[in-house]
Amino acid sequence: MSDLSGFRALVTGGASGIGRATADLLAARGADVAVLDLDPSTIDKPLRAYTADVSDDASVRSAVAAAATDLRGIDILVNNAGIGAVGTVEDNDDAQWHRVLDTNVLGMVRTTRAALPHLRASVHAAVVNTCSIAATAGLPQRALYSASKGAVLSLTLAMAADHVREGIRVNCVNPGTADTPWVGRLLDQAADPAAERAALNARQPMGRLVTADEIAAAIVYLASPAAASVTGTALAVDGGMQGLRLRPEAR
Repeated sequence: MSDLSGFRALVTGGASGIGRATADLLAARGADVAVLDLDPSTIDKPLRAYTADVSDDASVRSAVAAAATDLRGIDILVNNAGIGAVGTVEDNDDAQWHRVLDTNVLGMVRTTRAALPHLRASVHAAVVNTCSIAATAGLPQRALYSASKGAVLSLTLAMAADHVREGIRVNCVNPGTADTPWVGRLLDQAADPAAERAALNARQPMGRLVTADEIAAAIVYLASPAAASVTGTALAVDGGMQGLRLRPEAR
């Protein structure tokens, strides 16, 4: 399938997890793809690799400019880079709050701001932000992370309103708990990793974690011409976690 042939895409946090799955799928669909990451050493052809720290404006501007030059423009921006946090409002100090918000929210601001001149020049411009079920459902021990993703959801809507008349669509995906390296590290730290994984599986109605490939498929759909009339939308990829309320299984 080559329905994205001729499109130029940029993916932040694209060296692993959801970002890597998205970059690979975009490339498989024919797009020319640039990956921005703190450590892009695992990136190989056909993907293009650029080192960038989304918490540093100069780093972002330099990497986006280099990618846009090599790609000869940008049609698709996937704002995926982000970090996690565990705990209640008591558990993370001010420095951690600043670090997570600076990465998860301002990181998207910096990258989009740098890419906007190129997106405005595209005949098919799309921005997709990686949000989270944490933006729309109260999850325990995720106060800081949830606050950052709630901001991403609101930012997505505001960006969609600001840029729709410039021909730039802006949407986000809201994954449920995904089987990614970050979740894997959290499970490794649990007192009983197997029991913790079983609990995470159970809280999603489909009974399992979402895969990075499933989230990538949703991102690529929103970025593609197939979603040409879709903007200001949050697409849940959460195994039914946000919308379904199942009765306990009969015993």
